[in-house]
Amino acid sequence: MIRDITIGQFYPVDSIIHILDARIKIIATFIYIISLFIMDSFIAYGFVILALALVIKSSKVPLSFMLRGIKSIFIIILFTAFLNVFTTTEGNVIFKAGFITITSKGVYMAVLMCLRLVLLIVGSSLMTLTTTPIQLTDGIEYILRPLKKIGVPSHEIAMMMTIALRFIPILLDETDKIMKAQQARGADFDTGNIIQKAKSLVPILVPLFISAFRRADELAMAMEARCYNGAENRTRMNVMHFQSRDYKALVVVIIYTVLSFVLRYIF
Repeated sequence: MIRDITIGQFYPVDSIIHILDARIKIIATFIYIISLFIMDSFIAYGFVILALALVIKSSKVPLSFMLRGIKSIFIIILFTAFLNVFTTTEGNVIFKAGFITITSKGVYMAVLMCLRLVLLIVGSSLMTLTTTPIQLTDGIEYILRPLKKIGVPSHEIAMMMTIALRFIPILLDETDKIMKAQQARGADFDTGNIIQKAKSLVPILVPLFISAFRRADELAMAMEARCYNGAENRTRMNVMHFQSRDYKALVVVIIYTVLSFVLRYIF
C-alpha cells in the first residue's frame, strides 16, 4: 500500500510531455482540476477521460503504474460513495429499509464523485511523474513572480511546495522500511479492531517523525553549506524559454478549456 502512492514521484522516460515547459504543465493541471469540479455529467467526464488518455499515451508512462495511486485512496473512494448513496434523498427510491433509503440520484452522485476522485489523482500524478522537482520549482516561481510586486516571496513558496512534493516518496519509502523492521521484531499491523490498529501505528510514527526531522535538518545544513540565500541575486543553470512545442501545447490547453465550459453548460 505504501509503495502504491505515485504523487511526488518522477518517472524518467523520453516523451513529448516530459520535455514540455513546466509552466505549461502546471497551468494545464490547474485547468484540468477546475474542469473536474465544474462538470456534472457523464458525457462531459467522457471528454475528460478521452483527453487524459491521450496525454497519458503521449507521456509514455505505463497506465498500470499510474493506477497504482488509486489503491492508496481506495478507502476514501468507498467512504465518498457511502456518503453520497446514504445522504442523498432526491430522485426515485431504489431501496428502502427503515431509516436507510437509496435513491437513483444518490447512486448517480456516488458514481460521479468516485469518478472525479480517480481522475483527480491520476491527472495530478501525471504532472509530478513527468516533471523533475527542479523544473517544478522554476515553473511555480515563474508563475508566482508577478506577486513579488506586492511582497509575496514567490521563490520561497515554490521551494517549499517542491520540497514537500519531493519528500512524499522519500517518507513513504522510510515508512515502508520502518514497518518491515517492526514486523521483523514481531509487530502486528493487520489484526485487531480499529483502535488496536491505531495503537499499533505508534511504533511507526515515532521513528518516522524522528527520521523526517533529521532529514529536514540535513537538508537545511546542505543548503547553508552551499550558501543558499533564497531568490536574491540567484541565477540558474537552465533558464526557461518557450519553444514552438510549448506554444502548440498552450493552444491545446486553451481548446480544452473552451470545450470544458461548453460541455458544462450544454450537458
